[in-house]
Amino acid sequence: MDLIPAIDIIAGEAVRLSQGSYDSKKVYASDPLEIAKQFEDHQIKRLHLVDLDGAKGKGIVNLRVLERIATHTSLVIDFGGGIKHTNDLKAAFESGASMVTCGSIAAKDPDLVHTWIETYGAKRLILGADARDGLIRTNGWIEESSLEVGSFIDSYLAYGLTQVICTDIAKDGMLEGPSLALYQTLLETRSKLHLIASGGISSIEDLRALRSAGLGGAIIGKAIYEGRISLQELQAFGEEHYAG
Repeated sequence: MDLIPAIDIIAGEAVRLSQGSYDSKKVYASDPLEIAKQFEDHQIKRLHLVDLDGAKGKGIVNLRVLERIATHTSLVIDFGGGIKHTNDLKAAFESGASMVTCGSIAAKDPDLVHTWIETYGAKRLILGADARDGLIRTNGWIEESSLEVGSFIDSYLAYGLTQVICTDIAKDGMLEGPSLALYQTLLETRSKLHLIASGGISSIEDLRALRSAGLGGAIIGKAIYEGRISLQELQAFGEEHYAG
């Protein structure tokens, strides 16, 4: 299971939200690069970088943050937020993203995302399935759609897109545990799905439960910033998994 710390960006700073509410913003660092370097120092290989300004806007806003982290670390970065057009996707890749997460655009313009899969390949794209009460939400989780999360994922599995980050918005930033039952249900009938959990992870025990359930990855955010999971613990967990 991939361990993927998250850095969320507003106005160039590293922040965290609770349940996707921008009013709940808490700033953790003025320079996200310093946090990324700490992750790298503890043998972390992956990073989930989200442009929250871009997510609710009309395009990428914090591209410079992506460029700096990609230039000054060896982290494998998946980038999301503000991917509205093909030019946004190209800009993210050119600025150092190894993978790009397609969330709102995947719900609103699936035909466009299908062309991206054909052009760039499914391994470079991740589907962002952000849901509340079983329904996909878009534009920084502000807008509710009528798309059911399982059906949404199935529509992209049919096009070969197997990597999916699934966030239960009600859990995000609450440190109350992940949506294990939801993930187990999604994995039950989807053998090709590489499911990445996001939201609610608060302890190493949560990570163990997700790994046992067959998750392909886990995004850890607020638990790191609030000291619930230390980077030393995360490193040890990763080494334990590798040794096993």
